[in-house]
Amino acid sequence: MLDANLKNQLKAYLEKLTRPIELVAFLDDGDKSRELKGLLDDIASLSTRISVVEKEDAGARRPSFTIGEPGKPAGIQFAGIPMGHEFTSLVLALLQTGGHPMKLDDATIEQIRNLEGDYAFETYFSLSCQNCPEVVQALNMMALINPRIKHVAIDGALFQQEVEARQVMAVPTMFLNGESFGSGRSGVKEILAKLDTGSAERAAKELERKPVFDVLIVGGGPAGAAAAIYAARKGIATGVVAERFGGQVLDTMAIENFISVQETEGPKFATALEQHVKSHEVDVMDVQRAEKLVPGRVNEIHLASGAMLKAKTVILSTGARWREINVPGEREYRGRGVAYCPHCDGPLFKGKRVAVIGGGNSGVEAAIDLAGIVSAVTLIEFGNELRADAVLQKKLKSLPNVTVVTQAQTTEISGDGKKVNGLAYTDRATGESHRLELEGVFVQIGLVPNTEWLKGTVELSKHGEIVVDAKGATSVPGVFAAGDVTTVPYKQIVIAVGEGAKASLSAFDHLIRASVEDDVVAEEEEVAA
Repeated sequence: MLDANLKNQLKAYLEKLTRPIELVAFLDDGDKSRELKGLLDDIASLSTRISVVEKEDAGARRPSFTIGEPGKPAGIQFAGIPMGHEFTSLVLALLQTGGHPMKLDDATIEQIRNLEGDYAFETYFSLSCQNCPEVVQALNMMALINPRIKHVAIDGALFQQEVEARQVMAVPTMFLNGESFGSGRSGVKEILAKLDTGSAERAAKELERKPVFDVLIVGGGPAGAAAAIYAARKGIATGVVAERFGGQVLDTMAIENFISVQETEGPKFATALEQHVKSHEVDVMDVQRAEKLVPGRVNEIHLASGAMLKAKTVILSTGARWREINVPGEREYRGRGVAYCPHCDGPLFKGKRVAVIGGGNSGVEAAIDLAGIVSAVTLIEFGNELRADAVLQKKLKSLPNVTVVTQAQTTEISGDGKKVNGLAYTDRATGESHRLELEGVFVQIGLVPNTEWLKGTVELSKHGEIVVDAKGATSVPGVFAAGDVTTVPYKQIVIAVGEGAKASLSAFDHLIRASVEDDVVAEEEEVAA
């Protein structure tokens, strides 16, 4: 199951185990069960601390297996074969069950340990989903910390009947005690905030006690990370407040154009950014959404939690999000057939009919990827021709199950109340209306900046981007901006990083000049007195 190179790497990791581990397998006569048995046997052969046993359980999913200590109830279970993006989740579950420390602070561990009640989590994932491992790993850690928490991670592509029955049309999707709990990327802190209802109020009170920052960065993507590092290296009080560290990078499958890094994946890159920032004296406040900027000699950032932070200078790097087509049915069926990440959700539409809206690089790449999974793809482009690179268009045209429709305006996404069942569009050349019978719609029409909360405060372009000058300064003195949220052209990671550094240097320069001005005013007032 595992090649020699992977075995050698895993063997080195498993040498860190300090406790015995028992892998309990629930198998049948199918090919996937044989494949899972091969994987578990390979793992057990790499460490004397790991054993594999097979058990009969009429209620267990097959193939599946639990990870636990011998003689103790296991809180972690994988239903399926956790390879692809979930192989890391498997390795971490083995290490942490075997005594290797978790990367959680003491306060968070104590909060998990003190949760009251019984929690049976189920997470549906796909092996190609780069957002799923964070959820799986978070719940696995929580299950290890608190014995009243159980977690089953389920490969949605392997357990299609469950996916259909529970109307799972996006991953990761979580269920708690049989009821829907949430979908999309979530870490330990986000999950805890939903379970521990008093945590938000406690966090807000703690934030209120923060001193005035010299530089406060709003947003934790590449631009925000670069700004934080440059500010911290100047020795000034630096803070980062972000809804999720990594930002849009977390939703990026492959990164192959960040200079000096030949190839990586978005989540790995985001983790590296966070680790680099935290290696400096930066106060990182995550799982916090900014709602209001009040400019002044000391700027105020008001948060959704009710807390308020103060800073002498502010750097806005809130990035962008997927643009919606804003037609009836889109929001109603989001996560129920309407999707924005083909890598994550594509496997859930195996053998079904889907549409991709958007003929740029993202749309054409999505159509190419989906063509290998679904039965049929219809690519819908508003303009007269596709806008993707020629090499992508050539590949697209070679695929027999892809149909391209240009000059088409999507007018509605329809459904049966539970999930998508069709899409309507108008032929812009003839005015005729058409309807497609399908099960999924993937929207790939670009990005929209996260600036709604800044309207009326800083100058925005007609596209909603923050207007900045060559130094990253906004229309408000002492407030700077960087990254995809600004008017700077070419939304690229490498550009966002450079703009973040520039904005940070500009903020530092502003602080120095403001300090000199304060000294001059003080001297003038003293002389006048």
